[in-house]
Amino acid sequence: MDEYLQSLMSRSDEIWEDSILPSLSEFIEIKALSPLFEPKWAEIGELDKTIDLFCNWLDDQGILGMKYETHRIDGKSPVLLVTVDGTGPGEVIFYSHLDKQPSKPELWSDGLHPLKAVRRDPWLYGRGTIDDGYGGYLCATSVRLLQEAGIPHPRCTFLIETCEESGSFDLPPYLDALTGELGNPDMIVVMDSGGPDYDHIWMTEALRGLVSGTLSVKVSHEGIHSGNSGGSIPSSFRIIRELLDRVEDSKTGEVLIPEMHVEIGEDVQDKAKALAEVVGGSIWEQFPTVDTLVPVASTTEEMIIAMNWEPTLCVIGVDGIPPVQVAGNVLRTNTDLKLSFRIPPGVDSEGVISIVKEILEDDPPFGAEVSFTPDSCADGFHAPPLQGKVRDAIHESSLSLTGLPPLATWTGGTIPFMAMMQRKYPEAMFLCTGASGPGNNAHGPDEKLHIPSSKRLTVVLSSTISAISGSSS
Repeated sequence: MDEYLQSLMSRSDEIWEDSILPSLSEFIEIKALSPLFEPKWAEIGELDKTIDLFCNWLDDQGILGMKYETHRIDGKSPVLLVTVDGTGPGEVIFYSHLDKQPSKPELWSDGLHPLKAVRRDPWLYGRGTIDDGYGGYLCATSVRLLQEAGIPHPRCTFLIETCEESGSFDLPPYLDALTGELGNPDMIVVMDSGGPDYDHIWMTEALRGLVSGTLSVKVSHEGIHSGNSGGSIPSSFRIIRELLDRVEDSKTGEVLIPEMHVEIGEDVQDKAKALAEVVGGSIWEQFPTVDTLVPVASTTEEMIIAMNWEPTLCVIGVDGIPPVQVAGNVLRTNTDLKLSFRIPPGVDSEGVISIVKEILEDDPPFGAEVSFTPDSCADGFHAPPLQGKVRDAIHESSLSLTGLPPLATWTGGTIPFMAMMQRKYPEAMFLCTGASGPGNNAHGPDEKLHIPSSKRLTVVLSSTISAISGSSS
């Protein structure tokens, strides 16, 4: 590692240990559910509490030319905008979010809790650590490192929202209202991704989109003795199984809606093959499956393509079904399922969610009451590789810090902001990266942040944004 990067790395380690990790530990203690999961978010005030915590941390960082303001529009979840005057040419927008997914403490391992920060090196455990509480801290520190070293940096704008885990449905009005403040960015940095290992610096070139909603089937106005109803009244569960067969082949998992598919070209297949050679069996091995489970795909290459470039369906919630312990011999009135479709880049989310509604509601089996109520849709994202000085800076700093070149990857998850900003700034470069990797379990039990990767990525980001102003290591 050269002396320049060694100095930045040493300082990054100090700031993470003395400043970031203590504040991030406080962030973990705030439940801060995204608006989709907590309709009373404004009354509870926890989203505002996360913003206040982060701003208090900013006040102690000594970043020159910085100002910030919390914006609010018509009762929508708040957005924090932080700006730092540039000391060199260029403009960069950094994006992260402070809202969280819900969690069940009883599913976490002994000694761990979603709202309690626990450090067990190399990890920091707690809800929101990796998704995406650390993002704002890391990005702001990358600017601080440059200022302390006297290295020119571009004008920096930090857009930090509180609705990402709900699909960012509150964000578009802010993007319109804050157009002047957002400027004309040369690059947009998103710190909400990662890659298949913790050895490389990963850059996400593509993300899937998302459409979700609730499928409801009702057959009666009250529960009926199953002995009397069985054989005469079709159960709501039977009907909902038939409806699901309209959109997914249960034997293969193939989504049966043509509009959700894109053509998978040779370039995608070649990149998938190259990625498979790097990651080996680690993708499957990271999942906490039962011992007897086997993968859907027969090869790692096929798995990578399926996870990133093919649509999939998951049933992620259910209503109308009592717990096993208290279930009586009753034909239930209704079954409601929360459906979540992941769609590849290039698919129009608003268009396909209308198609899903039409397919599921058309000609209901046995005349049952059937409805599909959409609640979220977001397009996928696909950007070309970085070029020029920015590409060179990432490559050189990655080689110096890890001994390995940076690699491009895809992510099967969704960051709605990416597609929104690509439409708004089609000429901008996009750097979607992060400290996410195997075993971090974002959204699930034992969510955790890999601390060494975060410290290292802070320095790589410093080198990258300095290249926007014509400087690098």
